[in-house]
Amino acid sequence: MTSIRQAAATLAAAGVASPLYDAQELAAHVLGCTRMELFLRTEEELPEEYEQLVARRAAREPLQHILGTAPMGALELEVGPGVFVPRPETELLGAWAAEAVRAMGVEKPCIIDLCTGSGALACYLADALPEARVTAVELDEQAYSWAERNTQRFGVTLIRGDVTDPRVLPEIVGEADAVVSNPPYVPEGTAVDPEVERDPHHAVFSGVTGMDVINEMVPNMVRMLRVGGVLAIEHDDATAALVMDVLRVQGVLTEITSHQDLAGRDRYVTARKTSE
Repeated sequence: MTSIRQAAATLAAAGVASPLYDAQELAAHVLGCTRMELFLRTEEELPEEYEQLVARRAAREPLQHILGTAPMGALELEVGPGVFVPRPETELLGAWAAEAVRAMGVEKPCIIDLCTGSGALACYLADALPEARVTAVELDEQAYSWAERNTQRFGVTLIRGDVTDPRVLPEIVGEADAVVSNPPYVPEGTAVDPEVERDPHHAVFSGVTGMDVINEMVPNMVRMLRVGGVLAIEHDDATAALVMDVLRVQGVLTEITSHQDLAGRDRYVTARKTSE
């Protein structure tokens, strides 16, 4: 029977970025325990299913698809084929937004998540700010079905809609305390890992510069925000300057700031609306 050490070697040979971690996660999955609890169960033999899951991961099927869940902060969200898998980088944007909203001292803040995908940011913020009224928008049918499973656990209002359409959320004009988004932003033709290729193409790529959705979405974000409200947009590590330029030309945003991820790459931009 394949051991965790053998599985890690197999995954490393297949080019998996975190072979030991993934081998341990798969072992924990088949044993029905946490990864940390594996260290208390070292004498147990792994079932035959383990070899099958390791083979799937070695074929570069995303770990999250195999497990059926992906972490978002302290949350575990349901994911699978047809929806973008949340990445750790997005947690940084969520944490920033949660802190910015807390600092406002609003009793029942209004938060909008555009291009919600699996509902990752919406669920994260609804969990971090239980008093908030969170609305999430997703256009794709498959992604919407995944978001529906996740958002209903947190009381998030889920809307099927196009974030680039000026008519999206017409009832929210100058009301939102925060509007956040992790939109498709990778420039077409960019080489990506095999796991990312399993994500829906339209959830990853956005035109030659990666800016197509962002360019059309920003005016809607500004329209939804109240004066004093904030926005945050995740972006490709090569397009921070482009995103900041789009925000500047709106004419009503200040505190436009670029933020880096844990690897030191430009990852998201934030701003505050200071006038109508």
